[in-house]
Amino acid sequence: MTNPALAPKPINRLLSLDVLRGITLMFMIMVNNNGGPGSWHFMNHAVWNGLTPTDLVFPTFVFVVGASIVFAFQSRLARGATRAQLARHTVQRAVILFLFGIVVNNFPFFALEHLRVYGVLQRIAVCYLVVGLFYLWDQRVSTKIAALFVALVGYWILLRWVPIPGAGFPGRDFPFMDQTLNLTSWLDRHIMPYHLYLDAPAHNRHDPEGLLSDLPAIGTALLGLLAGLWMRSQRDVKAKTLGLAVGSIGCLAVGYLWSLSFPLNKNLWTSTFVLVAAGWSLAVLTLAWWAIEQHGWGKGQSKGLAYPWLVFGSNAIVAYMFSELVPSALFNLPFTANGQRTDALAWYFDHVCAHIPDPGWAAFSYSVSFAAFCFIPVWVLYRKRIFIKV
Repeated sequence: MTNPALAPKPINRLLSLDVLRGITLMFMIMVNNNGGPGSWHFMNHAVWNGLTPTDLVFPTFVFVVGASIVFAFQSRLARGATRAQLARHTVQRAVILFLFGIVVNNFPFFALEHLRVYGVLQRIAVCYLVVGLFYLWDQRVSTKIAALFVALVGYWILLRWVPIPGAGFPGRDFPFMDQTLNLTSWLDRHIMPYHLYLDAPAHNRHDPEGLLSDLPAIGTALLGLLAGLWMRSQRDVKAKTLGLAVGSIGCLAVGYLWSLSFPLNKNLWTSTFVLVAAGWSLAVLTLAWWAIEQHGWGKGQSKGLAYPWLVFGSNAIVAYMFSELVPSALFNLPFTANGQRTDALAWYFDHVCAHIPDPGWAAFSYSVSFAAFCFIPVWVLYRKRIFIKV
């Protein structure tokens, strides 16, 4: 009979990590439904090189996925799961996420001749699969740092020094990181012609979640994994707060300095973008850790402070898919109002939000309203203690 004192202890969930996931998901929903051309600059992606707060949403989610691997896997191992079982579940979950991503991208028509295979959930699936299996195989910090170095420096070498067939060398025969002439876009056009994000024949140029840029995205997940390993270490809470802050400053300093020669670019997910985005993710995580884990905010009687983010974060996949599928469905259910053809979301904007004189605030009110609408189904699930996992 097993001695209870020697039995593995379950790994408690980190409220601060759940809160970061919820904040990220809510902002992701808002910027994906930002109210159109009148929206503020920070509610839109940078056109090419550069960085806005909106560009930080997706990498923060990938960062959280990496950090969550540590706690989720260790919790299951403590409950008696084997590494083989975890590996099988990791593969299964990645496949399901990938398929969900194809549904989100192509709903409701699924035109096979232009079916988009790349996407947000697909990138998350790839990062989760690679980093999850890597962590199961080897849990040493040193190997993760080495892999991160290879991913970021290797990607820079590929973009900077590998010639484009028929075009020449970047920086010599054409501008470095040109929107069309770059190795990432060239590869995607040859692997997935006319199945890219900009899929019209005249715009078959690139995909922001293309194949080669999965390499630095894995680096984003590795940085999250390293943060998770730090938070789960035996150090005291204050030391962990300091370590997260130092990590944030270090990533930001190296990323911004390197960006002087290797620009920040979300579309190509450049190595500098990885470091800067992770730096800001760590900054928010540091604040959440300091407030929640160190000072107890959002716990016990003050849990209400964290409640909205916990609701969003507890059923993240449901909230994201609801926010993506509902607009597509409503857009394809048009009706006529006052002699004009419209749909439910456009009607709401025109008859409610557009009455706000300032276009930025009008767009922002729509964004907040849509996020609140997406809050309803996950709130119902949270109240019923239903947590849908892939």
